[in-house]
Amino acid sequence: MQEWFSNHPLVSYVIILGCTIYIFNKVFRVQKRMPLLKEIVVHLLMAFGAFVMTILQIDKLPIIQCLLVAVAMMMLLRGRQLYDKWKGNDSKGDKPA
Repeated sequence: MQEWFSNHPLVSYVIILGCTIYIFNKVFRVQKRMPLLKEIVVHLLMAFGAFVMTILQIDKLPIIQCLLVAVAMMMLLRGRQLYDKWKGNDSKGDKPA
């Protein structure tokens, strides 16, 4: 798989950029939106960082695999939060007043 990503740098770049943007939005973004110019600067910096990580990926470092593990862990956390919320709402109705 590592060799396939090395042979397809555009696909690697898109996957790395997508994972980076997803992680930024879920972990580092505050509730209110930033001004448009700051948004553009942040996304341009992420695009440049994704380019650097793509070079490291082509140089045989497992960047994509690490980012996919981070995204999977974030989805597990979100699933757990939804499960706890769902179980908390069900248990409130079962308790006697």
